[in-house]
Amino acid sequence: MTAKNELLSQLERLHITEQGSERIRRNLQLETADVMSWCKDRIKNSEGAVTRIGKNWYAESEDYVITINANSKTIITAHKKFVPYYLR
Repeated sequence: MTAKNELLSQLERLHITEQGSERIRRNLQLETADVMSWCKDRIKNSEGAVTRIGKNWYAESEDYVITINANSKTIITAHKKFVPYYLR
């Protein structure tokens, strides 16, 4: 089973803490109050890669990378992808 299929099969078990929600909202400058649904939608509808490194999954979506703890199924954080200025 690929990492993406494994993560998608666990999608309903994903959860987020209040601190994690605030962190993601701040990192990505999101206006939405429902960060959990925002993250799930990005993971589910993304054509991006999902990799598992150690205890975390890294789900790439559009311009974002969402980090999920593979054991606890907790969405930890999300960041904008770094794109060097010469590739913009």
